[in-house]
Amino acid sequence: MSPTMEGGSATEGGPALFLGADTPCVALLRPDLDVDDPALRLAAEQAGVTPQEFAGELGVWQVVADRTDGEGRGFELPELADGEAADFADALLAALSGSGDAELELADDGVLVVAVVHAGDDRVSLTARVVPPAGGATEAESGPLRVELGTLPVAELRDHVAEFRRSLA
Repeated sequence: MSPTMEGGSATEGGPALFLGADTPCVALLRPDLDVDDPALRLAAEQAGVTPQEFAGELGVWQVVADRTDGEGRGFELPELADGEAADFADALLAALSGSGDAELELADDGVLVVAVVHAGDDRVSLTARVVPPAGGATEAESGPLRVELGTLPVAELRDHVAEFRRSLA
């Protein structure tokens, strides 16, 4: 993983958008695990479940957020469609190409909102607000989590988001 962001395709084979440094970071990903992979089959056997149970629901979008203080959130978004993830990526690309600040919301449901503030010298400052959907988290994890993602180079971030967008086509 580079110090600012990771490429558009997760090692599990699905699209993945990582924003921020190693920690803090926010990720939007759709893992597609191969149930025939020998390592996955062994892990499933050791866990006492079938490979299908171990892999979980394939093609389900997830949001994962992590702060440097150990606070984090992770949850599935079974209703999120690829088109909504693509729309979010398109909006982020537009915000990175413009000169004004923007606030972007994934799928108009408030589970992920990213603020883009242009910081000069071809850099942007990103902040995310992550809120698990109702019923999707424990009471302690149900409130909003604010994640300061840092100031990142626009060109690298734009390339990364474009790669993620291409992985959805």
